[in-house]
Amino acid sequence: MTAVARSGRRALAVAESTDRARLRGFLESDRIFAAYALCDLDDREFARTRWGLALHDGEPVALGLEYAGLSPQPVFVMGDDDGISAILGRVVRPRVAYVAALEDSLSAVEAHYRVDPGPPMVRMWVDRTTFAPYPADVARLYPADAGDLNRLYQLGFTSWLPSSSIAEGVYFGFRVGGRLVAAAGTHVLSRQARIGVVGNVMTASEYRGRGYAKATTGAVTAELLRSCDLVVLNVRADNPPALAAYRALGYTEHVRFEERLVHRLESPWPGLVSRVRGFFTSPREGTR
Repeated sequence: MTAVARSGRRALAVAESTDRARLRGFLESDRIFAAYALCDLDDREFARTRWGLALHDGEPVALGLEYAGLSPQPVFVMGDDDGISAILGRVVRPRVAYVAALEDSLSAVEAHYRVDPGPPMVRMWVDRTTFAPYPADVARLYPADAGDLNRLYQLGFTSWLPSSSIAEGVYFGFRVGGRLVAAAGTHVLSRQARIGVVGNVMTASEYRGRGYAKATTGAVTAELLRSCDLVVLNVRADNPPALAAYRALGYTEHVRFEERLVHRLESPWPGLVSRVRGFFTSPREGTR
């Protein structure tokens, strides 16, 4: 169902969309920033997603994506601020979410959500022409290594990394005395879009500062670039050592953005809304 939202003199059509070609076309306008969302168009991920588009004169001006199955749910928005606000008001409406948005788009998010504070994030990217390999004695990890990975990540049973994620992605690790002390892997990987997203980079606290994160990230990146044209990752803007390590591998900063925990705003006048609704309800509709 398509709704019409008005912003000033402009009317925006807002609707849920499953048209992957149209969604892809809009996302490709900023392929690096939209890398996660482009991967979510693949068959394996698409069933877990809900998409909203805002259109002006039939052309998309904003997009919103909600990814189900995680808690809080990831939400991604890009495009025109009025369109983003309309999508969050009518289509993409989780109560609690992690929203990824450009800083300039936070005001559109704040129209519907209370936004928790947090440091800016940096989206970095690399391709075959800029990648600088980092030779190191790291090993590919497989589903049988899931227990070791989860002990390194210190994940509880509610967020246990399943062996299927390791089988479907790319993970490398570094061991000392048989113990896995550092690892890096993937958040999502799209063979169709030819994009890989590096994540789950972790080094045990007592082994940090020895270059293990750079070594494992470099190995994951090298493997991804065998089949992907673009590899991206996120890093907190207040983490200079990580930024330096990724730059040494050839990663370049693309954009700084916000990744914030948000909470849906309740109606400021719930009683008034209820009375107005009752006023416009006929006796037959309002009584049993």
